[in-house]
Amino acid sequence: MKNIATAIFAPNGIGDTAPDNQAVLDWVRDVTKLAQPENIFWCDGSERENEFLIAESLKQNVLIKLNEKKVPRSYLHRSNPNDVARVEQFTFICTPTKEEAGPTSNWSEPAETYSKLHGLLKGAMRGRTMFVVPYVMGPSGSPLTKVGFEITDSKYVVLSMRIMTRMGKIALKRLGDDPKAEWNRGVHSLLDVDPARRLICHFPQDNTIISVGSGYGGNVLLSKKCLALRIGSYLARKQGWMAEHMLILGVESPEGKKHYVAAAFPSACGKTNFAMLIPPKHFAGWKVTTVGDDIAWMEIRDGRLFAVNPENGYFGVVPGTSYKSNPNAMKSIEHDTLYTNVALTDDGDVWWEGKNGTPPKHAIDWRGNDWTPDSKEKAAHPNSRFATPMRNNPALDVEVEKGEGVPISAIIFGGRRSDTVPLVYQAFDWNQGVYLGATMASETTAAATGAVGQVRRDPMAMLPFCGYNIGDYFRHWLKVGKRIADPPLIFNVNWFRKGTDGKFLWPGFGENMRVLKWIIDRCEETGGAIKSPIGWLPGPHDLDLAELKIDHKCVADLLGIDHGEWQTEIAAHEKFFESLGGIVPRELQKQRENLATQFAE
Repeated sequence: MKNIATAIFAPNGIGDTAPDNQAVLDWVRDVTKLAQPENIFWCDGSERENEFLIAESLKQNVLIKLNEKKVPRSYLHRSNPNDVARVEQFTFICTPTKEEAGPTSNWSEPAETYSKLHGLLKGAMRGRTMFVVPYVMGPSGSPLTKVGFEITDSKYVVLSMRIMTRMGKIALKRLGDDPKAEWNRGVHSLLDVDPARRLICHFPQDNTIISVGSGYGGNVLLSKKCLALRIGSYLARKQGWMAEHMLILGVESPEGKKHYVAAAFPSACGKTNFAMLIPPKHFAGWKVTTVGDDIAWMEIRDGRLFAVNPENGYFGVVPGTSYKSNPNAMKSIEHDTLYTNVALTDDGDVWWEGKNGTPPKHAIDWRGNDWTPDSKEKAAHPNSRFATPMRNNPALDVEVEKGEGVPISAIIFGGRRSDTVPLVYQAFDWNQGVYLGATMASETTAAATGAVGQVRRDPMAMLPFCGYNIGDYFRHWLKVGKRIADPPLIFNVNWFRKGTDGKFLWPGFGENMRVLKWIIDRCEETGGAIKSPIGWLPGPHDLDLAELKIDHKCVADLLGIDHGEWQTEIAAHEKFFESLGGIVPRELQKQRENLATQFAE
């Protein structure tokens, strides 16, 4: 087998900061015996370490240096063409019984899976360096913050983890020397990046993740979906909090009144755009700030729900990102950014479909081949990514490091639907809001392997990320609602509804501020609404559409409820619940029955 991750050897003072915690040392010793690396590199998160790893990555063609004037301190990485997205079909929840994993998870028996993975890892790091990456998820002062260690043979993973987490000595300090302290064990090896030997396995009871055979971020940055959501959701239920696939944003009025909103959208459905929204000119004086663009950890305190962003960076989809769609994201990735699978221009810049300006006359595409505008293949992969530190975001919220988190006024669910679902509506109460989340659906995108454009149910945008039985997950939501004295209002949005001509009815992007403003008005009990069978809808004059070029028919279509479409939708809800095999809580079944009755009358 060709060695795709040749060992590196650091000078004294780099790669030699081992922790004091004996449990970590024992674990690393066991993995070392199994994987048999050439050497061990203990990461400390320092700038000197980062410079050394970048230099070695450039030597080994793991990274390509970009034009220093155009994209300062930034690099391009190309993954194997067979390895460009999350692989849900090879992602497993390994619990003692299949029932604990539930019908929406791929289940694998723990002992058998450990045996298989240990077989794959045996000698897998010969001739390679084994990096030990200590990291923290969450602000340093938060009671929700978790410590993790990821062992990997990929320099790309180490450099990405430095961006995406609080990495290094901060984690060693947080963990301390108590061998019984809670921490996540993560092991990753590229192996030979063969899809036939690609597995991402989670062992919730052991707080352990093992990933082999992939080099793509979503499968190998074990802090992200693996710990923050799959293991995180399991720990959250056990410990009484919530780990959710949600952005967190702040909305401040010209008068200085501020609300925080959490929103769950499936991958590549506009989460990062919404989290970094810039209000249009009509909303002069309003400010939208970003706490997080992907994951929220939430707990109840003082009768309210408070949220923190456990991450330290953004791992966003690049195609379609432009100064029109997301100016703050563009500003964030202008420097100190690690790009994956975008095109490289002849002058050392990056390019992708949807970027501002004229396409280059020639570029090297994401596969490393020559590309011109006449090429049949796309220059950048549809799921190409950027990893950039959150501190790059000009709209970063001032409370982002606040350990106690920010109070959540509203929760928004939203999928990519071309019909049926209105632009925005509000649930009547918490339980109906849980039903909205449990039945939300989206047309699939390139963020995961498989067919694109098919409608699939994606409860709370957690279908690929829930670390235990989805029925118990719904129950956890319902139980949390009973414990919150002042719960957030719950809404559903759909930016993607299309007209009969197949074009989007809503302009989206910054204009989503108009929907957000109505949501805030509803939180403050100042916004008008009309009662409908599905929830509270804005009336014709409740959305502020001043200075927006949109005709009345478009607005009517955006907010319209077609009874035939909704009868089909409710039947699809029933079919989805039936597919889960009797695990859906009675409270949600009752919500469906009530909704069906409304449309039968």
